Amino acid sequence: MSTENSTDYRRETAVALKYDGERAPTVAASGTDELAREIIRIAREHGVPLYENAELAGILGRLDLDEEIPETLYRVIAEILSFAFHLQGKTPADAGRTGTDSPEADGPAQAT
Repeated sequence: MSTENSTDYRRETAVALKYDGERAPTVAASGTDELAREIIRIAREHGVPLYENAELAGILGRLDLDEEIPETLYRVIAEILSFAFHLQGKTPADAGRTGTDSPEADGPAQAT
C-alpha cells in the first residue's frame, strides 16, 4: 500500500495569517511537513499564538501567499484572531499599530 493512498497518512500543515486591521487577513506563510514545523517554530519564537485545526489549516493551505481569506471564513477567523489578541492583552483594533512586518501584527499560525 502506498502512503499517498493511506487514510492514516496526514501531512502536517501550518498556515500563518497576517491581519493589518484594514482588510481581510491574508496568508503570510504556508507549508507542509518540514516547512510547517519551521513556521510553527518561528511563531513560537516570536510569541505568536498557535491554533490547531486540521480542517481549517487544509483549507487555508490551498490559498496563495498574500491571498485574503475567503468571506466564508471571516467569522471563524475573526473569532480566532480575537482570542489570539486577547491572549496577548490586545484587541483586534490594535492590529497594524506595531507595523505590518512585526510578529505582533501576525495572527495565529494554523496547524494540524
